Amino acid sequence: MPNLSEWLPKSVLCLRNYTLQKFFSDLLAGITVGLVALPLAMAFAIASGMPPQAGLYTAVFAGGLISALGGSSTQIGGPTGAFVVVVAGIIARYGIEGLYLCTLLAGIILIFMGVTGLGTAVRFIPRPVVVGFTNGIAILIASTQIKDFFGLKIDQVPGDFWGRMTAIARNFHTLSPIATSLSVIALAVILLTARYVKRVPGYIVALLGGTALSVLLKLPIETIGTRFGGIPSGLPNLAIPPLHFSLIRPLVSPAITVAMLGAIESLMSAVVSDRMSGDRHNPNVELIAQGIANVASPLVGGLPATGAIARTATNIRSGAKTPVSGMVHALTLLAILLFAAPLAKFVPLAVLAAILMVVSWNMGEWKQIPELLRLSKLEIAVWLITLLLTVFADLTVAVEMGMILAVLIYIDCGI
Repeated sequence: MPNLSEWLPKSVLCLRNYTLQKFFSDLLAGITVGLVALPLAMAFAIASGMPPQAGLYTAVFAGGLISALGGSSTQIGGPTGAFVVVVAGIIARYGIEGLYLCTLLAGIILIFMGVTGLGTAVRFIPRPVVVGFTNGIAILIASTQIKDFFGLKIDQVPGDFWGRMTAIARNFHTLSPIATSLSVIALAVILLTARYVKRVPGYIVALLGGTALSVLLKLPIETIGTRFGGIPSGLPNLAIPPLHFSLIRPLVSPAITVAMLGAIESLMSAVVSDRMSGDRHNPNVELIAQGIANVASPLVGGLPATGAIARTATNIRSGAKTPVSGMVHALTLLAILLFAAPLAKFVPLAVLAAILMVVSWNMGEWKQIPELLRLSKLEIAVWLITLLLTVFADLTVAVEMGMILAVLIYIDCGI
């Protein structure tokens, strides 16, 4: 008979020995990581081509489900940088409804991967492939933030990297000194806080400080309010996305990309969580939870969700003990949605751009490159091809080619 505990979420297993002391630790950690997630969730949504509230809905509902049903004790789920580029591409080609359907299909694929035990197989994806994806995605995210970071006047930013950089170069003379100064100040605050006051969340300090500066000085810069009209208060409407069966076939490939990226990102984050907390995650239960979260996210107008390495690390450093901290993180963001959403209209886009610049640098795994350059010529070529395809081609093509190249590495290694 199968062992039932192998399929139980960590939230159930951890509650067997739950104490009041653990609850207070989880409560403090959850509130802290919820505040850290606030600017990130909005920034990821805007960078993906969605309104800021879509990121908050994802963090609240998908993030809460990942913590409640997942196989990691301290994993924090929600929108991440890994999906920014692929989501923007799907919206540009298939529209918002296409994104919702793609996310739903990806969720079903993730559930299938977890139920069939494929969660343990994801860890065999070679490091050069993973680092190539990560490097490329980081470069793409940073490139999408240059316009808002410098306050450039560009009517329509091209979706491809080369076209985007060309448009930026042609319009760089429209640079706004005020927006650029605010971005640089926000960037300095985040970096200095991370270096000298590590217990204080630099992202939230930059968000609050930059917003206060913008309001008090009445700076003539773009904000969430001027571009999106603000964030609506209250809960999102629950709605089943229209199932356009004509879209299912062309969306299968992007859905596989979203599922694979979600699986890789989530299990990488869970491994980081294990190392920091001394716990051991259950990869198959984690993928099932990720799948359920991604099936639910489009129902509330959310984005694809996955495990977030930086927020997971913040959660653990803040004292998290169990998945309750992740649920508190979701409830913290829900409280902000219910009671403080109107204030979001004052948030400058230049500050969010600075935050995403730091995120893209931190997620890039640049320290891995010198180690990769010591590997075989085939592994170096695999890393470089994956990186270039991610940046200059299409992320779906990069994932598919990356899997093919992964097979070549295993053949070369005699596995």
